[in-house]
Amino acid sequence: MRVTIVALLASTMLAGAAVAAQPASFLTPVASGSKAAVAGKPTYGSFGFDETGMNKAVKAGNDFYGYANGGWDAATQIPQDRSSYGMFHKLQDLSLARTRSILEAAEKQPNSKIGLFYASFMDEAAVNAKGAAPIKPWLDQIKAVHDKDALATEIATLTRAGVRTPFETYVGPDDKNPTAYIAQFGQSGLGLPDRDYYLKDDAALAKVRPLYVAYLAKLLTLAGEPDAEARAAAIMAFETKMAQVHWSRIDSRDADKVYNKWSRADFDAKAPGFPWGAYLNTLGYGAQPDFLVAQPSAFTGEAKLYADTPLPVLKDYLLVRTISSYARYLSAPFVDASFAFNGTVLSGTPQNQPRWKRGVNLVSNEMGEAVGQDYVAKYFPPEAKAAADALVHNIIAAFGQRLQKLAWMDPATKQKALEKLAAFTPKIGYPTKWRDYSTLEIRAGDLVGNVARAEGFEYQRNLNKLGKPIDRTEWGMTPMEINAYANPVMNEIVFPAAILQPPFFDPKADPAVNYGGIGAVIGHELSHHFDDQGRKYDLTGKLTDWWTQQDVTRFTALTDKLVKQYDAYEPIPGQHVQGELTLGENMADLAGLTVSHDAYVLSLGGKPAPVLDGFTGDQRFYLGWAQVWRTKYREPALRQQLLTDPHSPGPERVDEVRNMNPWYKAFDVTQGEKLYLTPAERVQVW
Repeated sequence: MRVTIVALLASTMLAGAAVAAQPASFLTPVASGSKAAVAGKPTYGSFGFDETGMNKAVKAGNDFYGYANGGWDAATQIPQDRSSYGMFHKLQDLSLARTRSILEAAEKQPNSKIGLFYASFMDEAAVNAKGAAPIKPWLDQIKAVHDKDALATEIATLTRAGVRTPFETYVGPDDKNPTAYIAQFGQSGLGLPDRDYYLKDDAALAKVRPLYVAYLAKLLTLAGEPDAEARAAAIMAFETKMAQVHWSRIDSRDADKVYNKWSRADFDAKAPGFPWGAYLNTLGYGAQPDFLVAQPSAFTGEAKLYADTPLPVLKDYLLVRTISSYARYLSAPFVDASFAFNGTVLSGTPQNQPRWKRGVNLVSNEMGEAVGQDYVAKYFPPEAKAAADALVHNIIAAFGQRLQKLAWMDPATKQKALEKLAAFTPKIGYPTKWRDYSTLEIRAGDLVGNVARAEGFEYQRNLNKLGKPIDRTEWGMTPMEINAYANPVMNEIVFPAAILQPPFFDPKADPAVNYGGIGAVIGHELSHHFDDQGRKYDLTGKLTDWWTQQDVTRFTALTDKLVKQYDAYEPIPGQHVQGELTLGENMADLAGLTVSHDAYVLSLGGKPAPVLDGFTGDQRFYLGWAQVWRTKYREPALRQQLLTDPHSPGPERVDEVRNMNPWYKAFDVTQGEKLYLTPAERVQVW
């Protein structure tokens, strides 16, 4: 599936909203001065940075993360219900608590759908009393199947209910015709996080595999199925063969490689062995002439595997995918089994989250904009949006100035880049048009039914886009999310309300800290439109080759240096950061810091930055950057991130400062210190 959203953190959300031309003045900076925009004491420290979290015994040039965050790191324990913990998680907890208050108030309103949904999850006694009964009709339908054509229909039916099946599908803009929607497909269906968990010769991953088989057997046993161990082993063998034909995450992030247009006939011709007709018809795609297929060879391989695998094994695979997808909404034995593997084995988390947190997450995921309306009204004041808008304005202006000065980009390409920037759309806080849930049925005391209907509602809402104009108001995240994203096919960046809070953004904080925090995040998302993949989209969002070959060659020479730099980081002995997988995000951090620092200087209006509590403006800027990436990890969670996530871990993201010339001067970093790079070694793209 073509996934065009590029989030600040790992995200499963897909393509969102709009392209709208901005006036030329959009590229003109707005001077905001050196004083905080809002009077009062900031949330952190005296100027927006928590100085007590530093470890000044550490030399900044040897370990900037340790210097800025070492005190916090030593004093912070990862909560028992977390696999990692940092400033993002702290804000997530705040967002969860605020959303809980909204949902608990909604429970008291008899006609509130979000209240009914939350109550259906929170009635644990009623859920436990039902056991596996809520999904038994699905399981019975799977077991009653007598041929592979009928099983393909069941796969499609369960896909529409949110079950993870061999192929994922979504309706989104056509990357090469972004004024039209098209049905899109991508590889899916593995129960472990990535193909490496099945295939890689690694001792830690080898220990996970038998535990996964035991988990599958546990699910079958809980559902009352006999011979669970043998059947689980056969499912594992099937998934291992599936993993062998899956593309790597590096190949799957290449916008050119994953753009493959297939006709309806191509499915049968290029991927024979799977009953595509029954499958596509049940998905609602029967009348569609064209599709995008992200990993063609994986579809060919999975279709052959489907044809070669005995029907009982395929049925058992679909059984466990269905049980696993809905285990969180069943009785305690299913919940506990799911958490023991997915939470503890894969992520190292000792305890499941309290039920209220899981309930808040569920309703937020399934009816996010219904909750979001109340959240914005209560927790996102207009002055916060206005201040964020001004900051975004300055970041975009600074990026435009950077583009004009680039030595490696041809003048004609540079002009097109500036035109793309001028057509850019930032979205701040919340959608201008809220999603309508009036046709979604939520019933009291029917948790699994509510989840299935909500999943089906969203599937149908997405399906209904086919043949209609592009919805340029749609968002791919909710206002409660602590995240942000870029959408190249829409030439936009989106910042939900919940991330526009301390330590990322505090109207009462020193501007230097805000520019180092949310300013660098804004620059990060903006630059995704010009990174190794985003650069392939023009000002209309069309995937097209608008750079010269000379531009690409010079650009790649710079990005290859960044790949090599990150390949050298080894957060776990024997497990390095994958420089190529994380290239887009590392480039975005590099650009975000560079451009936001420029914007901070512009905001001073030619005046010198004041010294506050002994820290210069540049020092406060880089400390603001380091503060937002305070993060601690449990080892299994960190390993999973290194294998599957295009984002580098927090400490390595902080290390991006070693490519910034002003950082060296600000902290007197000299040759011989561990983070020191010679001027020639520093990667400077923008």
